[in-house]
Amino acid sequence: MSDTKSAEQVPLPGGSFRLFITRLSYQAMMSLGILENPITNTKQIQLVNARMLLDDLIMLQDKTSGNLDPDEHEHLEKLIRDLEHAYGQVESGAMDPTVET
Repeated sequence: MSDTKSAEQVPLPGGSFRLFITRLSYQAMMSLGILENPITNTKQIQLVNARMLLDDLIMLQDKTSGNLDPDEHEHLEKLIRDLEHAYGQVESGAMDPTVET
């Protein structure tokens, strides 16, 4: 008898602020062409979508100011900082997201 479960049988994690903002950052990285889209197996740059997700993270930072524990606050700041840098690099053409670094 096997203890292996299918994906449908495993509950999805939720309710974690850190996990939530990490998922948003993964979507932004896919929109910047940094990560491969797991559905299409391609890297595509969609700057408008990346900007929207980055703006959403900045809005969350503003709206949650003073309400996050230090780890959550630091994680959110780092995600925003890293994504802003990557966005600027992709937008200016200084970074080719299809090249692994």
